[in-house]
Amino acid sequence: MSQETVYAIASGKGGVGKTTTTVNLGTALAGVGNRVVIVDVDLGMANLAGFVSLDADGTSLHDVLGGTATVEQATYELANGIWAIPSGVELSGYADVATEELTSVVADLRERFDYVLLDVGAGVSHETVLPLGLADATLLVSTTEPAAVQDAKKTVDLVGRAGGSVGGVVVTRTRPEDPVSPEDVTEQIGSELLVAVPEDPKVRESVHAGTPLVVHEPKSPAARAYRYLAARLLGQADDDDHPRFGAKADDGGESTPADADASADDAVDASDAASADDVSSAISEVDGDDGVDIPDAEADYEPENADDDRVESALAERIATSSDAATDGGRPDDA
Repeated sequence: MSQETVYAIASGKGGVGKTTTTVNLGTALAGVGNRVVIVDVDLGMANLAGFVSLDADGTSLHDVLGGTATVEQATYELANGIWAIPSGVELSGYADVATEELTSVVADLRERFDYVLLDVGAGVSHETVLPLGLADATLLVSTTEPAAVQDAKKTVDLVGRAGGSVGGVVVTRTRPEDPVSPEDVTEQIGSELLVAVPEDPKVRESVHAGTPLVVHEPKSPAARAYRYLAARLLGQADDDDHPRFGAKADDGGESTPADADASADDAVDASDAASADDVSSAISEVDGDDGVDIPDAEADYEPENADDDRVESALAERIATSSDAATDGGRPDDA
């Protein structure tokens, strides 16, 4: 899996921790010296900006796909080694996007960064299926809840129809008392388990703080799980090990295998990047109105902001087009 550099992070159901996974995986990968860009390709229900304290009204992927901005103008440096391209939150911007332009955007980013993480919207539409075929592999995110598992199974089929491949499953919000284990989930989905991320109150705290969990609380169980996930993708952790971060053994100690835990901490240690204070400061000081130069970027140009008096009709046309391409409908209700 270490040869893959563009990952789509997807789920059939909203609210399972997909954006949280994208942000923390990207931050962990950047923590060991990689150049990483996370891209919100959820064009209809974007929320990445809030997770990393970006101005939701700044230049976004909507503007790029609408032809009024360059990729560079929509790219924001969050901290050392990690950039983000948010999607717009206004429906007017969604109405004007040319989704097919995403292909060239991803191809461009592939050449500029070590890792490209595409935060894909939930549900079924042209906008959600396209990124699945552009990525080297899709990482599925699911909880142990039956509805989430069933929707993840449908997403496996969508990935195949898009010409992509599934790289594995991230099972989130796991608890020792759950009647369904992470292994049960991946057996039903038909793909390998990458990591089980435990239920962790620090996750919600980090979201409200607008700071990645691996920076906000790097020693928390879920943060350690996300660092282990990064180690898996980097080829620096044993694929046969499935540690349980935060699970308790009979003696009250952590049941995570010591060697696997050490592999995760050594491979992707938060201290290898900027300190937590430096990263938090860098994220909070980003000016949402100004894009930044990304590696090897061409000179910026000033976008022409077009009026949008055709929102309702354009939206109706796009939604109808998406419905024709869909086999099952749905919009995300959360990240």
